[in-house]
Amino acid sequence: QVQLVESGGGLVQPGGSLRLSCVASGSIFSVNTMGWYRQAPGKQRELVATITSAGRTNSADSVKGRFIISRDNAKNTVYLQMDSLKPEDTAVYYCNADIFAHRLPIGITQREYWGQGTQVTVSS
Repeated sequence: QVQLVESGGGLVQPGGSLRLSCVASGSIFSVNTMGWYRQAPGKQRELVATITSAGRTNSADSVKGRFIISRDNAKNTVYLQMDSLKPEDTAVYYCNADIFAHRLPIGITQREYWGQGTQVTVSS
């Protein structure tokens, strides 16, 4: 089976920085698009940024110029570098990945996987 393991969340002051990491592991054939989503209390989950296996990125207007998504295909890892953090960035951040996986006895299957979420709190 496939798992996504996130790390890097925590408490930071406004204007500070955090770097989130997410590693996909398991019976993986290939990892396609990966991304980060977030959900603040009382709000719907929203897209933060995505990156394709070829490196094409997309990000929400609210984080452009502050957040950078990147990936290491050899390590099946996606990163989110967050700079100039604001209180409104406070949310649970979830890693997402579209993955072709080996599944016995079926074979290769494709589906999206989610991490457990990591809390990011921006407060003075």
